[in-house]
Amino acid sequence: MNNDYDMISNKISQKVKLERNKKNLSQQELALRAGVDKNTIWKIETGQVSPTINTLEKIAKALEIDFATLLDVSKVEL
Repeated sequence: MNNDYDMISNKISQKVKLERNKKNLSQQELALRAGVDKNTIWKIETGQVSPTINTLEKIAKALEIDFATLLDVSKVEL
């Protein structure tokens, strides 16, 4: 079961990076918009931490996308 969790967590990390790049935002710009530390964005995108729901909500809002869109990792390839 831990493997499934790790896979989903890794896909969410990739999705955050993908959506950030679609908006042509730097990690710093996304962090400022989301009200989180730049290191938090870096750690999420590199898979070093699993973001909380609260942090993901902030990121989705900063990216101007629906929370559900951010969580839809069905098309994310690892």
